[in-house]
Amino acid sequence: METPNQGYAPREQFSRKDDLRESALGLVSTLSFPAIIQTADAMLKSSEVTLVGFEKIGSGHCTAIVRGKVASIRLAVEAGAQTAAEFGQLVSKLVIPRPLPNLDVVFPIGNRLSDLAQFERDIRVSSQAIGLLETRGFPVMVGAADAMLKAADVQLMSYEKIGAGLCTAIIRGAVADVVVAVEAGMQEALRIDANSLNAITIIPRPLDDLEQNLPLASCLIEEQPKPLKLPVAIKDKLPEAELIELPDLATIPVEIHQDE
Repeated sequence: METPNQGYAPREQFSRKDDLRESALGLVSTLSFPAIIQTADAMLKSSEVTLVGFEKIGSGHCTAIVRGKVASIRLAVEAGAQTAAEFGQLVSKLVIPRPLPNLDVVFPIGNRLSDLAQFERDIRVSSQAIGLLETRGFPVMVGAADAMLKAADVQLMSYEKIGAGLCTAIIRGAVADVVVAVEAGMQEALRIDANSLNAITIIPRPLDDLEQNLPLASCLIEEQPKPLKLPVAIKDKLPEAELIELPDLATIPVEIHQDE
């Protein structure tokens, strides 16, 4: 006689949304935007976790938020914390095995869960590198961005402000071009102000999960062709000119004068 499996449900009955909401939570905090991007990249590549976003609370504090299985989250948080420590920017790290649903509602730790639940996760690697250069002061960042654009074939994607006067220019391009551009940006930032350069990083092959959480460049969005505007009221046609009947030249008498 088979004993009914009371209190349990087969794994197939749980949706992907349930899996994500019941997943563990991992957070790593730094004092630099390039550092948190490098940290998030290390977390994503160390284990199978999902990056749900970044939280910036001012004064340079940035936190990368990941979700996944408990073991994967622990590995990812340790890898991210080690990367942040190499930058000298590690603030804190945290692993919560099973956060209650109330946390997802109040805190920004599950902003993308609803969207992610509808699709299977597709891990893709971008062919373009990402370069980030962080300065203390907006004018220095603008000067460094100008130098980067002039030094190599790269595109300025966006810039990020995290408080405490820290600004980050974000560029995209081939790995070699990004390396050359970041080097030129560093030299220009140091020329403008020797104490202005805060952090730099290059992500040679970012995952699609990381790209989706980075600010997009509105300047790269192609403008849709605007519809041709036609006049609403069409003016009446001008009246055709009346035809003038010319006289028959054969009937006109012509005087002929003979020379004497």
